[in-house]
Amino acid sequence: MAFTFAAFCYIVALILTAVLIFFAIFHIIAFDELKTDYKNPIDQCSSLNPVSETYYIYYMLSLIFFVFQLVLPEYFIHMLFTFLFLCSFQFGSLLFNLPLAVYHVHRYMTRPVMSSPGLYDPTSIMNADQLNRAQKEGWIKLAFYLLSFFYYLYSMIYVLVSSS
Repeated sequence: MAFTFAAFCYIVALILTAVLIFFAIFHIIAFDELKTDYKNPIDQCSSLNPVSETYYIYYMLSLIFFVFQLVLPEYFIHMLFTFLFLCSFQFGSLLFNLPLAVYHVHRYMTRPVMSSPGLYDPTSIMNADQLNRAQKEGWIKLAFYLLSFFYYLYSMIYVLVSSS
């Protein structure tokens, strides 16, 4: 068995796809949390305890901000191993990743105008249609990353066995 650059690219993609799976799971959990806690914070908290109202609002905003922090690393990781597939002439894997890479570029270029580099506007994310869209996007990405994980695993084994 010979260890080639293509095998290295598949190993890197396999490890980074596992990281992206965790990002997608967190994305789904965060938006599910926002969806199930879609209640008026004033109704949820007692007027006798203003600390709980402040904590609730702070919790929701920190959850949205944390999702903001995962957007650029997710896009960078996906573009990194897409570029590695281009450098190693693995055109099947490149074509497999190209639609999501194009979607990431399009999604980032058409994001709402904000001061932070995230994708979701904190003032409009609590709309039911925005939450459903964000949650559906998370499930689709999770399915894609799971499918690509097993595809990279198979491709890595195939490259390692066929190069001997």
